[in-house]
Amino acid sequence: MIQKLTIHLTQQKTQKLGTLAQKNKKIYFEYDKEFLKTGIQISPYKLPLKAGVQRCDDDTFEGLWGVFSDSLPDGWGRLLMDRHLMRLGVNANALTPLDRLAYMGKHAMGALSYEPERELEDAFLNEIVLDDLAESSQEILEGSSETMLDELLSLNGSSAGTRPKVLVQISEDKKKIIHGQQKLKKGFSHWMVKFASSVDSKEIGAVEYAYSLMAKEAGLIMPRTVLLEGKKGRYFAIERFDRVGDRRIHMHSVAGLTHSDFRFPTLDYDDLLSLTLHLTKNVKEVEKVFRLACFNLFTHNRDDHAKNFSFLMDEKGVWSFSPVYDITYSSGPGGEHSTMYLGEGKNPSKEHLLELAKKHGVKNGEQIILVVKEAIEQWNTFAKIAGVSERMQKSIFKVLELGGMSMMRRTI
Repeated sequence: MIQKLTIHLTQQKTQKLGTLAQKNKKIYFEYDKEFLKTGIQISPYKLPLKAGVQRCDDDTFEGLWGVFSDSLPDGWGRLLMDRHLMRLGVNANALTPLDRLAYMGKHAMGALSYEPERELEDAFLNEIVLDDLAESSQEILEGSSETMLDELLSLNGSSAGTRPKVLVQISEDKKKIIHGQQKLKKGFSHWMVKFASSVDSKEIGAVEYAYSLMAKEAGLIMPRTVLLEGKKGRYFAIERFDRVGDRRIHMHSVAGLTHSDFRFPTLDYDDLLSLTLHLTKNVKEVEKVFRLACFNLFTHNRDDHAKNFSFLMDEKGVWSFSPVYDITYSSGPGGEHSTMYLGEGKNPSKEHLLELAKKHGVKNGEQIILVVKEAIEQWNTFAKIAGVSERMQKSIFKVLELGGMSMMRRTI
């Protein structure tokens, strides 16, 4: 059982961040004296930069600070880790958060790494076949097989969410896919590829790709996306924004930043807009979040929980709202938005958006809504580009028509 970890922050260079320790079921952290001189706040609200030992008295993330919890996989990634360790005779339920961080080592999303590292046996594939990985993912989720479990684990990193996914490198012509956890090969970049879960439609990849095209048209900052073709399926891929080449970017989810339990609808866009201005000191970043709020409302993306929003920090400690991710057609908990609009989760409207814009100084709120509206009205075009079936295309269009678009026509 790990009692102490040394944490490093790696961006342009690697710096010792501090020491994480566990004693009597409580977790403590102390910043390194040299790092204190940088003035950089990696998690300003819950783990402020100051000398001395700090203790985490919040149990939201099993007694761990959110900034370190962001390095851990949940859902699919945690399932893979637990199954792998159980196969080795390790009681996964007895693992502490520090044990799990040690297994992540230098392979976590974002820019943090942990020592000593407990190596999970790397299972590098000579050839990555997405159909095989997708099929094995389904079998693991159903508990019917553990074929390729080690390979999937080594390709997962600390990616979050319930849907199976792998971290890979993809060539610029999109014809070659290689293992992601190695030095970046010339002509390649870092990507995440997502597969359907056991309860998802087989078209979920095509739908998410269509949504990514629609988001870009609506003016959202979206990483590059592509729909990869296999012999048995089509898989949505998105370029990682926590990597620029092989340079790592510090990333912090809103859930981790504020210690919000993303499994419950505890967040409001009102809070998110306030947080964005306070953290970034930039009204342009607030406008980004407002545009996303408009898009999520009108496109029926209701799985908008606190882990689906993140901020990035550069080498100087300056924060910005991250590119958008995990935006697709979804119904959310009980059919409501995970993040409310001024207290309204079930039937938010344009009026809620305009009130948010007014309250948070978004002067071009009406114009942003109009641009988002025009993008959403092109849903059928984007769905056809993505190869969404006519049945699914019409089904989603009906919801958009009854919800966002018809409401916008009445009020704009």
